[in-house]
Amino acid sequence: MGKGDIKSRRGKIANKSYGARRPRKIKKRTSIEEKIRTEKAK
Repeated sequence: MGKGDIKSRRGKIANKSYGARRPRKIKKRTSIEEKIRTEKAK
């Protein structure tokens, strides 16, 4: 259970990979309503 273990979080970081143990961060998308509000403000 360390850097050599591919299934652990530390192993994923060492291997520079992603998976169930190390999910990618989800980018928050702006909704259509928010886009309309920002366009009206301009």
